[in-house]
Amino acid sequence: MTKITVSAKNLSRRYGARSAVQNIGFELRQGEVLGLLGPNGAGKTTTLQMLAGCLAPSTGSVEICGINLLENPREAKALLGYLPETPPLYRELAVDEYLRLASRLHRIPKNEIADAVDKARQRCGLTEVGKRLIGNLSKGYQQRVGIAQAIVHNPRVVILDEPTVGLDPIQIREIRSLIRELGGEHSVILSTHILPEVESVCDRIQIMHQGKLVFSGDMAALKQTYPDQANLEEVFIQLTKKEGSA
Repeated sequence: MTKITVSAKNLSRRYGARSAVQNIGFELRQGEVLGLLGPNGAGKTTTLQMLAGCLAPSTGSVEICGINLLENPREAKALLGYLPETPPLYRELAVDEYLRLASRLHRIPKNEIADAVDKARQRCGLTEVGKRLIGNLSKGYQQRVGIAQAIVHNPRVVILDEPTVGLDPIQIREIRSLIRELGGEHSVILSTHILPEVESVCDRIQIMHQGKLVFSGDMAALKQTYPDQANLEEVFIQLTKKEGSA
């Protein structure tokens, strides 16, 4: 049986009386790419922040490869790579300098840093820009650098929040290809509101609306559950119009 890499149970986050996320639960297995889909404000980023250990849940639990994220955060986070919606880049550093810094932050042994940086650079298509300042790179290359810092320590789980936002069609195609490649070795959670992105790279889909999961399954299950809808876009519109949406 394929190993479970992420297990979220009854995950909720409240801000005063408002619930941003309500009772989210799912499992992710090794080698899967999970698409977290929803309109703006659905709770996707809040969910990813809790899964990455950047935001404590109000209730619920997260396990990364069987390690409780709240009880053993250092051990669990060592198995995670995270790209937030705004990549955590130092624009004044060269690509190689930044990836070496990320390697040290991820506690990669000193004698292994050069190999780790080289592998991440190759996987993300950065071999020709290693000496260039990040601030001088295009948005597409900056996204690649953001993904490289998330995988430089070879994590079991990679979490990507809107990795193709603001990119041109060619850059989007390249990043999607990279995500599919990552899914072969890692478990990937991809947050997006771009429907073709989900259809092209994801094994399973979860649709969020108003902080709740309104669908969880693969494309086959989606078509079986909503046989009258022609495509993912129609299902998405139907689900996200529920509960009083305008």
